[in-house]
Amino acid sequence: MTASKTIGFGVPDEMDPHHFTVDIPAARTAPVVITEDFGLKGGIGGAPDSIVRCRLPRAAWSAIAEEAKRVLNERLKEKKIATSRWSSGVNKVERLLGRELCLLAWSVESAPKDLVPAAVRNWTALRPDERWWLFSMAASTTGGADDADIGWRKAIRIALTENPTGEEIKAVRAKRPKADDDRPMLPLFEDR
Repeated sequence: MTASKTIGFGVPDEMDPHHFTVDIPAARTAPVVITEDFGLKGGIGGAPDSIVRCRLPRAAWSAIAEEAKRVLNERLKEKKIATSRWSSGVNKVERLLGRELCLLAWSVESAPKDLVPAAVRNWTALRPDERWWLFSMAASTTGGADDADIGWRKAIRIALTENPTGEEIKAVRAKRPKADDDRPMLPLFEDR
């Protein structure tokens, strides 16, 4: 079996496939723009040719870029597809990998800098199909670049940045006051 030719992060080298682009400006303060390009299917039946999914502040991009590259390249290696790296300008990303990357970008686009490592850790822990599902839920209603921190996008940010580890949960629970055992018991739960 011969590996198919690809461009960037796994985009098939064929006529205008559905894919994502990550536009990394040379100016280090300009935002990174993630766009979903529908390829040949774009524009059919009133659908757009492309949708700008995220305008990520450069500091947030810098915080996730290396880990995102590592994870995407691992997935490409599993399929024996050439790996890639981020460079200034337009970087192409295969459709499903783009959805996963977009999910990570959405989780950090308006998050405090100190919560970004948690988002990366929790995103990495998700299975690909879980990432696709979360992307689909957000993209259906709040998938544009101007929809940051609304609805599903807000839920994704909270879920990925504030989802604590087991040790963090134990620490929070240890600080809580002990439950009062004199609480009234509902009749349903009384011993009969």
